[in-house]
Amino acid sequence: MNGKIIFAVLFLIINIISFFLMGIDKKKAQKSKWRIKESTLLGWAFCLGGTGSFLGMHFFRHKTKHKKFIILVPLSVIINIILIILIFKFLF
Repeated sequence: MNGKIIFAVLFLIINIISFFLMGIDKKKAQKSKWRIKESTLLGWAFCLGGTGSFLGMHFFRHKTKHKKFIILVPLSVIINIILIILIFKFLF
């Protein structure tokens, strides 16, 4: 299978997971149950899941008032874009 297709599928899966992690954490917060660690949410964002985290943050209205997330999630998107450019430039 073509490496670009594999990368695109993995990228999509990571972003779907990141998106739903925001939704799961929001639901758990509303029900006062266990929460997903902030480091886990941000970790997924910086591991090529920035777009999913950003979209999930705004779709679920979750962590939108936390300075850490307001700064770091968009930063993760920028870093993800740079990484993708570098990956495609040097690997494909």
